[in-house]
Amino acid sequence: MTNSRRKFISSISMLAATTAVPLSAFSFGKSKKLKIALVGTGVRGTSFWGKRLVDQYSDILEFVGLCDINPGRLEYGKEYIGTSCRTFTDFEEMVKKTKPELVIVTTKDSTHHEYIIKGLEMGCDVLTEKPLTTDEIKCQAILDAERKSDKKLIVGFNYRWSPYATKVKELIMNNAIGKLVSVDFHWYLNTYHGASYFRRWHGEMESGGSLWVHKSTHHFDLLNWWIDSEPSEVFAYGDLEFYGKNGPFKGEKCRTCEHKHDCKFHWDITKDERMMKLYANHENHDGYIRDNCLFREDIDIYDKMSAQVKYANNTVLNYSLTTYSPYEGWRMGINGTEGRIEAWQDIPYFKNDSIDEAEKHAKEMAQTGKEELTYEPVILHKLWNKHETIQVGLEKSGHGGGDKRLHDKIFKNPETVDEYGRTAGVRDGAMSILIGIGARRSIESGQPIKISDLTDLKPKVQRG
Repeated sequence: MTNSRRKFISSISMLAATTAVPLSAFSFGKSKKLKIALVGTGVRGTSFWGKRLVDQYSDILEFVGLCDINPGRLEYGKEYIGTSCRTFTDFEEMVKKTKPELVIVTTKDSTHHEYIIKGLEMGCDVLTEKPLTTDEIKCQAILDAERKSDKKLIVGFNYRWSPYATKVKELIMNNAIGKLVSVDFHWYLNTYHGASYFRRWHGEMESGGSLWVHKSTHHFDLLNWWIDSEPSEVFAYGDLEFYGKNGPFKGEKCRTCEHKHDCKFHWDITKDERMMKLYANHENHDGYIRDNCLFREDIDIYDKMSAQVKYANNTVLNYSLTTYSPYEGWRMGINGTEGRIEAWQDIPYFKNDSIDEAEKHAKEMAQTGKEELTYEPVILHKLWNKHETIQVGLEKSGHGGGDKRLHDKIFKNPETVDEYGRTAGVRDGAMSILIGIGARRSIESGQPIKISDLTDLKPKVQRG
């Protein structure tokens, strides 16, 4: 065994069940390429965890297998990623025959646990796309499997890695506003991006666990990281009042809908070559309709959500998610004993922002490698003083520049010490989804939910 390979195996074992252990994961040398297998060849799998890795890191890693339950999508995914590796419709067969060192899971949220657990049991380290999973039972099963295995799990949270989010963390770490007291955080999905969740499988609780889990896990992870504590209790409200059965009319899918000329949400998938090649052309294999009706009866998730979360360090979070806003963006205020931090992204009338709302999400998700640098303000306001405006440089594409920084840390610079603690382990993944799961349980019961009642994890006052 080479020293570089021994170093990789040693460092990957440090992938922590808690962020208390510094993570220098995936520290592999370049004398032998890291063998990767990916399961789930949808948009995220083929682009961010597929094509981008091939384009940017082929000198240090190689795909040895791709897996998907849809053979048509699988073959197109292989072509799009640009790999010559073998393809499989059976996950265990793929692992047995290709012997990957790392398995990347990008399947439907409700099946993440299956591949995470199987991967660990079959001797692979695992990297999963967020969310970790969709309910507390599956979460506990993952926790148990990770503890039993000598392999480890990392969750691919990218928002932590954007320069803008990192600047907020830096201010908090430097005690710029004293002890944290409360946080107000509000996320707005526009009528393009927000609606897309409801036409996909994400609109059904069984598949995605609701946007409390699929989307808000991003936000809750950021907040847990900023606050540097873990949630202890959540109380929430939510309802379905706009999409689903509330629609003015219904159709089978956008392509064949008789209301296409009257529906403001009509989406012509035939004009999107990638969506046609990835999904529509392969509906016959699994019946998945990518341009489903936003107003179908099967939609059973919430489209308005609000929660109050208490943290173990006594910080209180007020959170909301809007799914049909005129614009896409977010606002936040963090209150401390010595001041306040205000931050926001993409609020159009805060500056002369001319980007089209329909294009905004596509630009954020882009992996062009030619990111345009821009500057966004963070406001620091200390008690008894005038506020200070701090301009932060970042890229709009690739999740604010977070995507490429996450990949570089994992695959290129694993030994670099990260003073901000941005790499997320299984405990981080669990604590982010448990807020959303707790919020669902609170809506169902009308009662506050203690996080410690959901799994055997006990919230820590301080994450580290």
